[in-house]
Amino acid sequence: MRFSVGELVDAMGGHLDHGDVDVDVEGAGIDSRELQAGSVFFALVAERDGHDFVPAAAAAGAGAVVVSRPLTVDERQGLPVGVAVVRVDDTEKALAALGRAARSRIDGPVIGITGSVGKTSVKDLTKAACTGPTFGSVWAADKSFNNEIGVPLTLINSPDDVQLVVVEMGARGIGHIKYLCEVARPTIGVVTTVALVHSELFGSIEEVARGKGELIESLPTDGAAVLNADNAHVSAMAERTSASVLTFGESEDGEPTFTVSDIQLDAELKPTFVVTFEGQSNHVSLEARGAHMAVNATTAIAAAVAAGVAFEDACRQVAAGGLSPWRMEVSRTPTGGVVINDAYNANPTSMRAALEALIALPAARRVAVVGEMAELGTEGEREHLAISQEAVDAGIEVIAVASPAYGPLVRHVDDLDQAAELVGVVGDDTAVVIKASRVAELERLAAKLVGQ
Repeated sequence: MRFSVGELVDAMGGHLDHGDVDVDVEGAGIDSRELQAGSVFFALVAERDGHDFVPAAAAAGAGAVVVSRPLTVDERQGLPVGVAVVRVDDTEKALAALGRAARSRIDGPVIGITGSVGKTSVKDLTKAACTGPTFGSVWAADKSFNNEIGVPLTLINSPDDVQLVVVEMGARGIGHIKYLCEVARPTIGVVTTVALVHSELFGSIEEVARGKGELIESLPTDGAAVLNADNAHVSAMAERTSASVLTFGESEDGEPTFTVSDIQLDAELKPTFVVTFEGQSNHVSLEARGAHMAVNATTAIAAAVAAGVAFEDACRQVAAGGLSPWRMEVSRTPTGGVVINDAYNANPTSMRAALEALIALPAARRVAVVGEMAELGTEGEREHLAISQEAVDAGIEVIAVASPAYGPLVRHVDDLDQAAELVGVVGDDTAVVIKASRVAELERLAAKLVGQ
């Protein structure tokens, strides 16, 4: 969105140290290497001090920089002419304040999406399902921008003519989602599922449900909650809102509003399936890979219908949806093998979905290269061992990278080079899936194997 420097100062309660209040800026960023020309650079103070990168941001074309301390004489002299300097008490709080200001300009629906698994994929598919004749301008972040930094950036970087915004919301404790909702003020809330994720931080799955449900509690009375009928923790959230409730799921026992059935995978793991709503059924085919993406797409269709998109349009439009990087990316090696790069993140639920996708591929040799599933707390050891047992029972060769928790049934290596050596040539009889939490950075192995 476009703001004048004066509007920045007013929205953030800041002070103009340098520049012209009438100059316009558009969008915002926190990484000087990725900054768009004419946007606002926020010098956040975390593990690295963003103030150290103010000169680089200015050189990259920043129209304004937001700082929490006066710039030195040398730093000021290094700024190009015309770059505004706005000083605030706290740059992170200022970013949230500008996010709130951006949200106040959005007249159409804001869809908030949370859950233990599938947030980013559902965000991507919801954007696709909503993009069509009903809403001419739909916005969602390209990446997984789901925290106190990413949510305001998503709002600020939406276009001025935006008619619908999709916001992903993550949480690592009670109160996190509530805070994000105070910034984004969603009118539609989607909860994908509640599973054993971040239990190290939440303490129990019940606390995970409590935290995720803060999204549903935040909805206005004229809003809508979109809930997973197949997950008892999620379906129970209907009692926490006065908004209307739509449900989705595979089980007819729960009588979901949107039912997904007849899921079939082709040779490239692309699913086709049937979605039924109010007695009408539509066949849907996805570019996204994996049987679990059928449920994710159904979730997106439900969110789109809640926003006002016709059911048939939502089913047609979701088919064009792509996913953010490293989520069930299927590639062929020069020798004809298949590599599934699902390395963005991992927990027991998503790990099992990745293994199921591997099993569905026609291959004589199936290999899973796995890394740590982080933040599982006291359940971590048991869950890693369970995954090992299930994979081995299914005839999958498991290679664990720097993750001893997978136990004695699998082969262990210390680094990616050793893993690549054990995998060997990925020929036309071999399929490999790569899966771990972000800390493992296993996507680098996928690139190595595909480039054999």
